[in-house]
Amino acid sequence: MSLKRERLDMIIQREISNILQFDLKNPKLGFVTVTDVQCSKDLSVAKIYVSFLGKQERNDAGLRVLNHSKGYIRTELSKRLKIRKTPELVFIQDKSLEQGNRIEKILHEIGEE
Repeated sequence: MSLKRERLDMIIQREISNILQFDLKNPKLGFVTVTDVQCSKDLSVAKIYVSFLGKQERNDAGLRVLNHSKGYIRTELSKRLKIRKTPELVFIQDKSLEQGNRIEKILHEIGEE
């Protein structure tokens, strides 16, 4: 991965986190964390991995809010970035925390036996 793309990924992650925390006023969103950002090679698409605090129904509702607010978030991001074209945003629910907790639970059960 190129250094420019890695740096842009980190900047996009920081700026989207700020937008979600301070600018997006939707109570249905809940507590959301941007865990990772991966831009395509041509910087036209950015996959934003997000994690929500709560049950799966709340996670699905939060993902719907993000997809509905995608245009606003991209507009705010374009105001903050100094690049020619702001990438298209694709929000993906990050399930790595859930998988890690499940593996930890299994290992704990094995240790008790």
